[in-house]
Amino acid sequence: MHQMPPRQTPPDPPPKPAGGATLIRSRDWFGTSTVVFIEHGGERYQLRQTRSGKLILTK
Repeated sequence: MHQMPPRQTPPDPPPKPAGGATLIRSRDWFGTSTVVFIEHGGERYQLRQTRSGKLILTK
């Protein structure tokens, strides 16, 4: 008899930080890249993840 693999449940949503702030997981932004660009107030910023896992934000 063919046995079905166990169903995977979706991950729980991230908890809401205190004060109503939104939590954004960096892996959702970066995916497989190490650089993302953020536009804020008409300016473009670069957010880069270093090899050691630290984040650097530059204008």
